Amino acid sequence: MNINKVRPCGDFRVTYQKDVTMFSDKKSFYLTMLGLAFLTICPFLFDSHIIFLLINIGFYAIAALGLNLLVGSTGQISVGHAAFFGFGAFASVWLNNNFSFFPVWLAIPSAACLTAFVGILFGIPAARLKGLYLAIATLAAQFIIQDFFSRAGWFTGGVDGALAQPFKIFDLVLDTDKKYFYVVLFWVIVSFVIVSNLMRTRDGRAFLAVRDHYLSAEMMGINLTKYRILSFGISSFFAGLGGALYGHYLGFVSIEEFNIQLSIAFLAMIIIGGLGSIRGAMMGAAFMVLLPEFMDWITRTLAGSYIDNLLSLSDALPFIKEASIGLVIILFLIFEPNGLAYRWGQIRAWFKLYPFSY
Repeated sequence: MNINKVRPCGDFRVTYQKDVTMFSDKKSFYLTMLGLAFLTICPFLFDSHIIFLLINIGFYAIAALGLNLLVGSTGQISVGHAAFFGFGAFASVWLNNNFSFFPVWLAIPSAACLTAFVGILFGIPAARLKGLYLAIATLAAQFIIQDFFSRAGWFTGGVDGALAQPFKIFDLVLDTDKKYFYVVLFWVIVSFVIVSNLMRTRDGRAFLAVRDHYLSAEMMGINLTKYRILSFGISSFFAGLGGALYGHYLGFVSIEEFNIQLSIAFLAMIIIGGLGSIRGAMMGAAFMVLLPEFMDWITRTLAGSYIDNLLSLSDALPFIKEASIGLVIILFLIFEPNGLAYRWGQIRAWFKLYPFSY
C-alpha cells in the first residue's frame, strides 16, 4: 500500500512553521480564494439591498474584529466600543472637510490612527483594571466620548451632525453602493490579514498569555501593562477604521448613532461569532446585520394573522428587534457559548475526519 495515498484522519503538525500558517491546508486556501472571487462579482449578481447588507456586514466586521482582539484575545472587557467607532467616523469627516491634503482615501486610515491614539489614552488608566472595574471604566469612556461629541461642534458639528464626502480616489468617485462595496471589501481583507498575521507573532501570543493567565505571563517576562494598552490601541484602530467607512458610506454622521446600544451590539457580535476567533468576528457581524432582516420577514409573513392581531407585531417591530438581540445573546451563552466559529469548526472537522469523526 502506498502510504502517500492514505487518507489523513487527524490534524498533525510537526513543525512550528506549520503551526502558525494562516491556512490549515491547501483546501482552506483554495476555498478562501474562491470565496473572495465570488465576493468580487456580487455587485453584478445581486440587487442594491443585498449589497447594502454586505457593506454593513463589512464595516461592522472590521470594528468587531478589533473588539474581539481586545476582549477575546486579551481578556479585557469593553462596553464602550461604539464611542471609538463614532470617533473614527467623525475624525475622517473632520480631516477631509478641513484639510485639503486629506482626501477621503487618506482620511479613512488617518482617522483610524487618530482613534488608536485616543484608545491608548483611555487604555493607560484602564490597563491596571480588570473584571467589573474595567467594564465600568470603559462604560465611562463611552459616556465621556459621547459628551465630547455633543460639545465639540468644531469636530462633530454638534447636534447638527456633519456631512461626509463620497469616497474619491484621484478622479474616480465611488458614490454608489456597488462601487463602494469594493472599498469596504478591500479594507475587510486588509484588516483580517493584519490581525491573522498579528496573532502569529510574539505580540499576538503575548495577548493570549495575558488573557489565559496574567500571573504566569508576568512571570515569563511579559509586560502586562504594555500589552493591555497596546490591545486597547489596536482595538480602537479597527473601530475607527470601521467607523470611517461607515461615515463616508452614509454621507452624514450624527452623534445619536454611537450610543451604548451599539456597544452592546458589538459585544453581541463577538459573543455570537466566538470570543478569540478571527472568523467569528465576521460571522457575528453577519448574524447581527441579518437578524433584523429576519425579524422583518417574520413580521411580514405573519401580517394579518391571528398572532399579528393578538400581539400587534407590526406596531411592536422596533421593540422586537431590540429584544431579539438580548434574547439571542442569552441563548448563545446557554447553548453555544463558544460561538458560531467553534460550531463551524466542529462541522468541518466532522466532514474532514469522516468516517472516523468520532
